[in-house]
Amino acid sequence: MLKLPPAVTRDVTVERDIRITVEDGVTLLADHWAPAASSGVPLEQLPTVVVRTAYGPGGPLGWMYGRAIAERGLHVLMVRSRGTFGSGGGSFLAMRHERADGLATLRWLAGQPWGQGGVVLAGSSYFGYTTWAVAAEAPVQVKAMVPHITSSRLALGLLRPGRFELDTLTNWVWNTETQERPRALLRSMLGLDRKRVAAAMTTLPLTEVDKALLGHRSPFFQETLRHDQDDPYWKDEDHSGTVADVTVPVSSVTGWYDIFLTDQLRDFQALAAAGRDPRLTVGPWWHADPAGMGAAVGEVAGWGAALARGEQPPGQAPVRLFVMGAKQWRDFDQWPPAGYSQQRWHLRSGGRLARDVNPASPPTAFTYDPDDPTPSLGGPKLDANAPGPRDNRPLEKRADVLTFTSPVLEADLEVIGEVAAQVWLRADRPSCDLFVRLCDVDERGRSINVSDDLVTVRPDGITEVTVQLSPTAYVFRRGHRLRVQVSAGAFPRFARNLGGGEPVATATTSHVTTIQILHDGAHPSAVLLPAR
Repeated sequence: MLKLPPAVTRDVTVERDIRITVEDGVTLLADHWAPAASSGVPLEQLPTVVVRTAYGPGGPLGWMYGRAIAERGLHVLMVRSRGTFGSGGGSFLAMRHERADGLATLRWLAGQPWGQGGVVLAGSSYFGYTTWAVAAEAPVQVKAMVPHITSSRLALGLLRPGRFELDTLTNWVWNTETQERPRALLRSMLGLDRKRVAAAMTTLPLTEVDKALLGHRSPFFQETLRHDQDDPYWKDEDHSGTVADVTVPVSSVTGWYDIFLTDQLRDFQALAAAGRDPRLTVGPWWHADPAGMGAAVGEVAGWGAALARGEQPPGQAPVRLFVMGAKQWRDFDQWPPAGYSQQRWHLRSGGRLARDVNPASPPTAFTYDPDDPTPSLGGPKLDANAPGPRDNRPLEKRADVLTFTSPVLEADLEVIGEVAAQVWLRADRPSCDLFVRLCDVDERGRSINVSDDLVTVRPDGITEVTVQLSPTAYVFRRGHRLRVQVSAGAFPRFARNLGGGEPVATATTSHVTTIQILHDGAHPSAVLLPAR
């Protein structure tokens, strides 16, 4: 199902609860997976894949990054982050110690008789971030790195000023705080805690969400409320400034509906600009998609292992993208690809979307009520409950969601690259959010979300707003139509904007907001598509 490279053996060994003592005296626990025998190469010379995870050594992630890789002829050292699953250091403090503990782990590995081959750094999501934490200072034995659905600054990408990605941060805090309880993995897979998490996310002010969820404060949740991504508070946890210094070959794997997609693409661009020759694979996946996980583990066992053995891996173009709509993989030389020019598709009165502007098009208005917030549907989600592409027709029936739809396309329209929207609005409250989503409407009327994002606006009369939607690679087929949604929220993916202008973390009073979207000759609101 995961389409991994063929196993070379099913006979593997595992040594549990190895103790690694780091510089400040804290002892981390680790497991060592290895093939029981190796034909032609001494076991001690086989490459080692280093995985440092906050999610423990068991479950599906443990199987994929432990046994599955060892079956493909590699050592795996799976280290538990401090404060998790028996590793010392007190409570788990997200992102705080990953650089120092990671470098200490690599020094420890260099002294092991079985750890004399090349090293591959690997991981998904949080434990993909642990690879970036050490990458710029990685010792010479590290020969490759495969970060999957992650970025060099991880949670900071979710902390844009003025808005709060409530669903992802709340679910992550719940998962990490409760993951060591009995049957926690089973409860998570069955969605048994979903109602509890959903109820907590309705709490106001947001500073009380963690207490409603857990019965106590979560230091990490409170930190994310108090400090946005521009705050120097995060300087030691933000490794984006050192990405260009990384000389280890990097192959990034992500998905078009992943929560860290934009940041991961920026990491790739920083490496490319520094002349590091990175690789990039983007599939039609969301954060917890098993197919994306299989692609990442396959890259570790194939490309990464070859480099760690001192071999030349099979050739591949620098950028490999799954083009949705066309349902095919394509190779490119760079991201974003060359050869695509910007097309403006203008919003017009009557719910129309067209290439030209109507100079006299009157505004379109709608009302947003934070007590009946516009719901989120599909798209980038940490929670595995209905992420990714979804039929948006139930959402588009709401009075607080505007839709602008093009005529039927007479030819395929290929869109690959960075998508944006330029919108002029007027609102009767001092603060509002603007959510813009691009959809593909097929012959049956299904409206499938392709790309979206939200920004917080401080309206001042007629205000021009730019929204950088998520990047994409998509072919809108002949006979289909483009659709642009405009609304003022997507709850609980994003916390509600209550309309009073107070800080999002402490606001408690809801205000109904009326918003006008202008789309005349002087205010040519449009979605901007890199197309050909």
